[in-house]
Amino acid sequence: MTESVELIKRLSLTFGPSGCEGDVAQIIRGEIDGITDEITLDRMGNLIARMRFGDLGATDRKRVMVSAHMDEVGFMINEVKGNGYLGFDTVGGIDAGVLAGRRVTVRGETGDILGVIASKAIHHKDKKERKKPLGTEKLYIDIGVKSKEEAALLVDVGDFATYDSECYELGDGLIKGKALDDRMGCAAMIEAMRALKEQPPRVDSDVYFCFTVREEIGLSGAQTAAFAIRPDIAIVLETTAVADVLDVPYARRVAELRGGVVVSVMDRSTVYDKSLVNAALAVAKDKNIAAQLKRYVSGGNDAGHIHKTADGAKTLALSVPTRYLHSPSCVAATCDYYSQRDLLVELLKEL
Repeated sequence: MTESVELIKRLSLTFGPSGCEGDVAQIIRGEIDGITDEITLDRMGNLIARMRFGDLGATDRKRVMVSAHMDEVGFMINEVKGNGYLGFDTVGGIDAGVLAGRRVTVRGETGDILGVIASKAIHHKDKKERKKPLGTEKLYIDIGVKSKEEAALLVDVGDFATYDSECYELGDGLIKGKALDDRMGCAAMIEAMRALKEQPPRVDSDVYFCFTVREEIGLSGAQTAAFAIRPDIAIVLETTAVADVLDVPYARRVAELRGGVVVSVMDRSTVYDKSLVNAALAVAKDKNIAAQLKRYVSGGNDAGHIHKTADGAKTLALSVPTRYLHSPSCVAATCDYYSQRDLLVELLKEL
């Protein structure tokens, strides 16, 4: 396993649903300590690292914000039931159809507890129930206890949980794991910072690498970070949900695995700066970095708030195409991750 894949794996396996990003931030801080000019943790929990390049006395220095979010989708416990089962609701956008039978980790006061999301077995469902999709109100988490009293010693209402899922290399150059959205973006920023430390850009710029919180529930972390930084330019590193699977028309597939980093023109919350889109495509072509346009308007990311913060910022999104997003088994291609990382480095050298 390469160093890059090992970094993605460590980040993927770390517990970090929205509002619980501390463990992820701790790993990232350990990876970037000594690389940057300064590291701060703001009141929201965003980890922000600044690197200064070029002439530090120049009066026209650019302020560049690079963003990737640390949080992942997950669950919040909303009931400890009489038989010791746990009721829950989702944190972020999750299709309830992928949940039954999945392993989860619940973080209680005494530590992490393993559990399984369960429902009535198919043997016990009538024909009507078998045809009806399950909602979270029909699901529960089984942590293996016998009573409400026993469960209450371990878990309380308001505790959080996330998928307990392995991360490994799959097939021909693919990687599978939970939280690749957006731990791959975090890994790419870490590796880009290392590369820029070795070969600093000549551009007079302050680059703020922002590992943000709470993207999955409203982008609030990026919003506060952008207000503090007031960037001229912002680059958001993300994943994008692709549908390059059977029976999906080409125009609705968003992008293709192994097609390179995805450059967005527009999504549900942002129209991206055309000059930056063109610059990204030109640099990718010049440096022989695989890149593709996002061809279907869908989704959104931290750019939704960053681009309209304060005086506004010219904004670009670079994404890794990823299958089965927000599930315990996201699948992406490592070559697309490398394209995202390398294009970020080259863009920061030329801005």
